[in-house]
Amino acid sequence: MASIQRALSFIRRFRPRPQFATAARSSPLNDSSASFLSTVGLSRRGSNSSASKHRWDPISALVFAGPTAVFVGLGVNTAYAETASDAEPIAATEQGEAYVTGLRRIEDGSVVSNSHTIKWRIFTDKGRELFLKGKIDEAEKFLRSAIDEAKEGFGPRDPHVASSYNNLAEFYRVRKAFEKAEPLYLEAISILEEAFGSDDVRVGAALHNLGQFYLAQRKLEQAQKCYERALKIEGRVLGYGHPDYANTMYHLGMVLHLLGKVKDSETIVEESIKILEEGGLGETTTCIRRMRYLSQMFLSSNRAVEAEKLQRKILHILELSKGWESLDTIVAAEGLALTLQSLGSLSEARDLLERCLEARKKILPHDHIQVAANMLHLGRVAMHKSNHLRKVNISEARGELDKAKTFVDNSIRIAKTVLNCASKNYNSLQSSDNSNGSAKDQHRALVILLQSMDLAGLLDIAKCELLEKGLAVFVSHILQEKNFIFDAELSLRECIAMFKEPRIRCLLNSPDVKSEYLSCLKHLTTMVNENIDGNNERSTALKELRDEALHVEAELSPRRRN
Repeated sequence: MASIQRALSFIRRFRPRPQFATAARSSPLNDSSASFLSTVGLSRRGSNSSASKHRWDPISALVFAGPTAVFVGLGVNTAYAETASDAEPIAATEQGEAYVTGLRRIEDGSVVSNSHTIKWRIFTDKGRELFLKGKIDEAEKFLRSAIDEAKEGFGPRDPHVASSYNNLAEFYRVRKAFEKAEPLYLEAISILEEAFGSDDVRVGAALHNLGQFYLAQRKLEQAQKCYERALKIEGRVLGYGHPDYANTMYHLGMVLHLLGKVKDSETIVEESIKILEEGGLGETTTCIRRMRYLSQMFLSSNRAVEAEKLQRKILHILELSKGWESLDTIVAAEGLALTLQSLGSLSEARDLLERCLEARKKILPHDHIQVAANMLHLGRVAMHKSNHLRKVNISEARGELDKAKTFVDNSIRIAKTVLNCASKNYNSLQSSDNSNGSAKDQHRALVILLQSMDLAGLLDIAKCELLEKGLAVFVSHILQEKNFIFDAELSLRECIAMFKEPRIRCLLNSPDVKSEYLSCLKHLTTMVNENIDGNNERSTALKELRDEALHVEAELSPRRRN
């Protein structure tokens, strides 16, 4: 706790207004040492990298930045079909496939040159190139050979060796071979401490990488220690207004939030954003990503009003910089709409979601899963509006339910289409080289389908509740006599049928998808159970359906044995 307070004290006491143009020169690093930062592969982590790309899913980005090849992790994650860009979540991870950006070849400025140093440069570049081509085993061999050549050419405890250790460590981190990566990180830091001292900025950069490594594994206490130590070094050497200081501060905030230290984490993340804004970087991709993350922190703390203000700010920036032709703008507007919905501002939420849908249809195919997700959101808003209107105007309330039904039906249709298209490539799921994209497409489609089916069942209940009591009894009797199939019943039958399909069973191995499936199954089962009345043929059929659903639920969530 004391270390956290020290980090917070840096914020309150020492941070001047940043002067980025002179930050590097004002640092106590001479030209040769600054050059060596790049040489050893521990170059500063830019906070305004144009290489940052918006993507759908959690990624571990492989970046060879600066004159020497370096792996730099960029942990992001997004909600299934509802976003198309990075929206770093509360539980951000370092998982997923490697995306490669900002690649540069080695241009080492070292005065040492011999056959081994030449091979070191060649092997490092070759390892990078092979990784980009997906030749993982060969890439590993060259990166390991680069370590041997660095030791021979520069000496066993030379910082170039630390650079190679760090490269291989990051390679293993991306490959999730964590047990191989950790000793390499630690050895790299040990060499740098011997060469430059424990408070050198290059040690700080290496500690930041180690913090990323621990964060990827949710070893939060270790990650906290690394980030706090890196923050102390960077604040003193680079200045408390430097973007790299803000970067480490931001990651420390993430760790603290995951540790449940909400207030401290929000303060630190907010301050990291202020540093970028005061340095003229407030409209960069990096700053927008941090604002989005902070807004999600606010939402998780039930501070929707603060989240709304921040989301409006993000949307304003993106509208001016990218316009509505960008999915980033659409995703920002959608996020704001969902927050407004939670605050009860349904009309404004609907307006934004309708604009999002219109914009998406101009950019994406009309049967894209993002379109389905957008329609699902509009269906939920329409249902909420119906609930608000039922005490005022029954006719308008029914009209809203009809709108909701139309959106839900279309969402279900699109999700099924995406699932069916993906199922044609089901065999590719068995191939590790081609499975990621196909599986993720099916994950998104299945989640949207389940949520839409769940909402369809809720709309059934809402329609029945709008009927006058006397009429409701009569209608219920007529419907049972004619074996009328409610949407809830139809959805439950379909939910059970999906469970019997091998490809769906494969998708249910994902904890998130499994949780969504069970939630939908339980809700629909409850709705169907409420329609069981007496011992007639209709009720018997519904009881059988309910029992089958309970059997599926038990199979998916078996009780623990004592």
